[in-house]
Amino acid sequence: MRILHTMLRVGNLERSIEFYTGALGMSLLRRKDYPEGKFTLAFVGYGDEADHAVIELTHNWDTASYDMGNGFGHIAIEVGDARAACEEVKKQGGKVVREAGPMKHGTTVIAFVEDPDGYKIEFIQH
Repeated sequence: MRILHTMLRVGNLERSIEFYTGALGMSLLRRKDYPEGKFTLAFVGYGDEADHAVIELTHNWDTASYDMGNGFGHIAIEVGDARAACEEVKKQGGKVVREAGPMKHGTTVIAFVEDPDGYKIEFIQH
């Protein structure tokens, strides 16, 4: 068994794809419209789905936004330099909600950013 993907419902698919591919450097792996269900699925990630966990962005055509669920925490991404990753997100117009620095009660350098729908993404410095 292995993790295949994390699914996030997004209000504006184009904006979300731009964030994940631009600010976070992922690739758009596949995208498919489902007209009968009035939704689109887009999969983004850092490598082929056969070998990597990816993110499934689900856009329901009739829903412009969602309330944040209280069960979802964050997506964690390993980065070489958390400060540089935060600067790239800012450069792309994204939001950094916790600048890079040591985690509370530890030494691992982390940072948090938000995607366009407010989902948190943690950068963990390698």
